[in-house]
Parts: sequence; structure tokens; C-alpha cells
Amino acid sequence: MTDWTSDANEALALSLVRSREDKESIAEDEVYEGFHPSFTYPIFGEDEKIYGYNDLVIDLRFTSGSLIQYLNTRYSEKLSSSSTVDDVEGTLSGFIPPTYYKDEEVFLTRVEEDATTFRPSGQLIYSYTRLSPLSSQKKKGKAVSDSQYLDSENPNAVAYEVYHATWDTPGFKEYHRRMQIFILLYIEGGSYINEDEDSWEFVVLYEKRKRVKDPQIATYHFVGYSSLYPFYCFPERVRMRLSQFVILTPYQHHGHGSELYKAIYKYVLSRPVIAELTIEDPAEAFEDLRDRNDLKMLLSDHRFMEEGFGSSEISHGGGRVGGIGRGGRSGRGGNTAPNMNGKMGPPSDKVWVEKWRSDLKIAGRQFQRLIEMLILLRLDPSDARALRAFRLQVKERLFRFNFEILAQLEKKERLEKLEETFQSVREDYARILAMIK
Repeated sequence: MTDWTSDANEALALSLVRSREDKESIAEDEVYEGFHPSFTYPIFGEDEKIYGYNDLVIDLRFTSGSLIQYLNTRYSEKLSSSSTVDDVEGTLSGFIPPTYYKDEEVFLTRVEEDATTFRPSGQLIYSYTRLSPLSSQKKKGKAVSDSQYLDSENPNAVAYEVYHATWDTPGFKEYHRRMQIFILLYIEGGSYINEDEDSWEFVVLYEKRKRVKDPQIATYHFVGYSSLYPFYCFPERVRMRLSQFVILTPYQHHGHGSELYKAIYKYVLSRPVIAELTIEDPAEAFEDLRDRNDLKMLLSDHRFMEEGFGSSEISHGGGRVGGIGRGGRSGRGGNTAPNMNGKMGPPSDKVWVEKWRSDLKIAGRQFQRLIEMLILLRLDPSDARALRAFRLQVKERLFRFNFEILAQLEKKERLEKLEETFQSVREDYARILAMIK
């Protein structure tokens, strides 16, 4: 039976297909076709296995911008017994719109047509640039301009744009039906959302790249997206929950996830009706992404850092204080004078913390964690008083967050568990802080 069993993750090949002229604008190391999903169990079952074929390839292609789909399966051998052989196309077709193409030539014609006609729907809310990989390839290792400062009109720039949409955005509901399969393929535990729930909002990230032969023509290519849902927040505001977040394989590990998160955060800040941004059951990788970006945002906020640590702790460039172990001024007896002019502590001024948390629209637990990380960033390991205050501040939060579990333990066991958790949290904070230096 093993000879006729295929790994669904390996068998399913995904492609974002560009037009012939658009392919001339990509570098040799850019691969947008033939990549694989992270998960297929929502489609092919918990074991992610497909039975009845040898050398099975499931060819699922998308026009790179409009995400029109083409589906084809091929194999070298297939079992003759129809009762035991899995119906690959029949199964997968239940998760994509029925309008997908089966004729390759017709699909490729559609790719050429959509390349210059497709435009994102919704409202442009954020943009950034990167140096064209093709330009970098031609430089052959020579120094190039910082991509973050490239104007979008620069011939060496690739622009990226984020659009906000809702179900009411013309054409978006149909577009969402084509892109939602990436939720199943990339988010563990991901599922399709209900179109009957009217309140959903979406932010979609696209690459906008100029053609080499005709730079006046720029075409759009799908990168990833996130779905958001507002919940009532007393008395007359909402909490915006980030529900789904996905960046496709060809664009991963290039900072696009951070840019999409920044776009969402800036959108939340711009809407007075939104009280705060919350995250639904984040994966570890997303938690790290969120922590890194939130910390960088706080460190670059001069007023926040000056109020938190005092003016003497603020660097010229906008708020970065010394690394772990480079704390305050030494006083008699080896102790320091921790943050005499600052509100960060330890212990932190709770009223000050809550004011900033509310203004920055960051969820309570997340903001408390960020404060703790910033304290640790400048904490002097020789300052016993500050170390104790920091430990108590973290443990107080941990106790409140895990109260129902810890309350059931005997005092000694409870204290041991809190200490164990504190040490684990501190180690994790050090790991995260190391990422932002």
C-alpha cells in the first residue's frame, strides 16, 4: 500500500503565474512557481496522504494578481480499483470556486489578459518599497541604496501596496473566495470564514512591479493578506481582532509580514472608533513578529522612552537604550539609582502605563510584556533592588493571568511554579530582545 501512497504536501504544487513580459522582470533566485503548502489536512485528511497513485502531482496554479485558478492532476500510474483510489480533483475542487480552468492554454491566455487589467479592489492604506532583486543581481554585490529610502518612481524600486476591503467592496467577495484556500494551506487550524457575517474587514498586500521593457507598465501580484473582525468595546467603540494572517512562501523571510502588520497597526491607530488591536490565538512565529515590531515602535518613540526612562537614557536616534546589563548609574554599596526620572521602573507607574497602552491601542497583556522587555533591556544585573522589583512585577502579572490554575496549588508549589515560569519568561524576553539589536 505504501507504493501507492503520496504525501499530499509534497504532491500539491502551487504556482503564482506571471505573464511572459512580467517574468523578464524577476531575478534568477525568485521562485514563484512549484512551491508547496505547509498543511493539507483540512483538504485531504489528518494523515495528509493520498492513496491510489504513483508520482502524483497536483498542479494548482493562480494568476499572480487576480488569483484565477487552474487545476490539473498527473501521475505515472493509477490503481484500477475506483473504490479505493482517492478522488484528488473532486476533493480539492470542493475548496475552490467552480470556475477554475482545466485547459492549460486557455488559462495561460487568461494570465496574459489579467496581467495588465487587474487592479486591487479596496482602499490603499499603506505602501513601502524594496530594491528590485533584478537590479541587485545586476549590481553583482556592489553597494546599492537602502531600499527603505527608494522612491516608488525609482526604476530600481519594487513597490508594495496594502489595500483595505470589506464584503461591500465591489468584486472583493469573489476575490476572497479565490484567495481563502491559502488559509487552509498555511495556517494550522485555519478555516474558512462565514460570508454571512457582515463585519469582516481585510487587508491585502500586493507587489507592484514595473516591466523591464516598458517601465510605464506596472503589474500587481498577490503577496498575502489578513482578516480582521471588530468586537464591541464598552461604551461605544470596538476591539479589532486580527484573525488570520498569511504571507505566501515566495515572499516569506523578506520582511513582508512585518510590513503587513505595520499596515494593520497604522490602520487601527487611524480609526478613532477602534479601542485596541487584539490577536486571535497567534502562532509562535507570529508572536515573535508582533513582539519585534511593537518593541521597535516603542523604542523609536522618543517621548515614550523619555518619559519611561528619563532624558539621560535616550539615545540621539530616537529612543534606544543600552542592552541587557547596561543599566543605570552606580550608587553607594553597588546599587544603582534606577530610573529616578522615569515612569518605567521597576516597578512601573501603572497609571502611566495604562495611559500609553490606551493611546497606542495595544492589548493589556501584550503591553505589559513589552514594558517588561524594555525594563530588562536596560536592567543592571548588579542592582539587587531593581532585579527584585522587576521579578515581582513580572510575577504579579503571571499570577493574575494564571490565577485559576495557581490558586489551586499549595503555597510552596505555587511559589515554585511562579519562579519557574518567571525564569522561562525572562529567557524568552532575552531571545526576543536579541532579534531587535
